Amino acid sequence: MKAVYIEQFGGPEVVKYGDLPDPVVRRGGVVVDIVAASVNAADWKVRAGQYKQTTFPLGLGRDFSGVVSAVGEGVDDLKTGDDVFGVCETGHDGAYAEKIAISAAIVARKPEALSHVNAAALALTGLTAMSAIEDTLKLKPGEKILIQGGAGGVAGFAIQLAKHIGAHVVTTASAVNHPYLRTLGADEIIDYNAVDFTTAVKDCDAVFETVGGDVAQKSFQVLKPGGRAAFIASGPEAPKPERADVKSLRPPVGRARRHMERVAQLFLEGVVRVPEITLFSLSQGGEALSMSEKRHFRGKIVLQVR
Repeated sequence: MKAVYIEQFGGPEVVKYGDLPDPVVRRGGVVVDIVAASVNAADWKVRAGQYKQTTFPLGLGRDFSGVVSAVGEGVDDLKTGDDVFGVCETGHDGAYAEKIAISAAIVARKPEALSHVNAAALALTGLTAMSAIEDTLKLKPGEKILIQGGAGGVAGFAIQLAKHIGAHVVTTASAVNHPYLRTLGADEIIDYNAVDFTTAVKDCDAVFETVGGDVAQKSFQVLKPGGRAAFIASGPEAPKPERADVKSLRPPVGRARRHMERVAQLFLEGVVRVPEITLFSLSQGGEALSMSEKRHFRGKIVLQVR
């Protein structure tokens, strides 16, 4: 099969496009012929060696949508020809490829109303946003939340979910993205290029931080006493706050079919919409990763595999 992979950690130059062995179906699993895979910040972090994978060649990519092409022993709830979407098992990436072998228990049927491209764009973004907003921060109606980096895929999903819950949503983004974020339901938008967000917002019940770097530590400043912050761009552990009256949390982002079904439900109910999408072919996986790393895009980057 054709795939995008690396044989060593490094910069954009280490990304290869070529042939890898076709995956073999295993007990309790399925093989999926991938139609579309999305590009996430985690992918270029894997390429750079920021995670613990050490077996090469190492396939990249964490979420996908496609068609079941083989069913393993013990699987009776999926069949060949089913349209499915999902997120790879932790530590087992490889969605930038024509095929993937994966546990049947963590993929879900793709709704007909979602194209494969759109399903891929919502999979990991939805899973991550739900884990942060609903399970980790336990956001409540009437609370005030700051969502950092609003134009990104995860943050965009989170804005919509937080509004659905009934929260007052503040977000940060460059000025060019403000009209887009208003359509997602943001109540206040701060231009981080022109304003220090710590002077523009205060007394937040919660923060969802998706940017990383010094933005993470500064985010604690906008919390009211007893507030909590969730971090997904600061590594496997949440940063330690410089104050003792707030909570710093790292969403677990666990894989399960029910999470994918919840993503689909939120889309079908009109709670969330598909983000703006920039399409690349599978052979352009390296270019797509470079665009993701530079962060100068809106919504989601998706690889059209078939």
